[in-house]
Amino acid sequence: MSIWRVLLTIIFPPLSVLDKGCGSIIIVFILWICGWVPGTIAALVILNNPDRH
Repeated sequence: MSIWRVLLTIIFPPLSVLDKGCGSIIIVFILWICGWVPGTIAALVILNNPDRH
């Protein structure tokens, strides 16, 4: 994961998971609306998951 992806995750988490699929975007967006921290953590977990490419 690049430093730019991490910075994008901190600034706007749904945008950082655009290439991971529609379900990931929706989940991260809903969590991000509920609070910045849950959305950021969810985006980092999705980006660091080695099973998803």
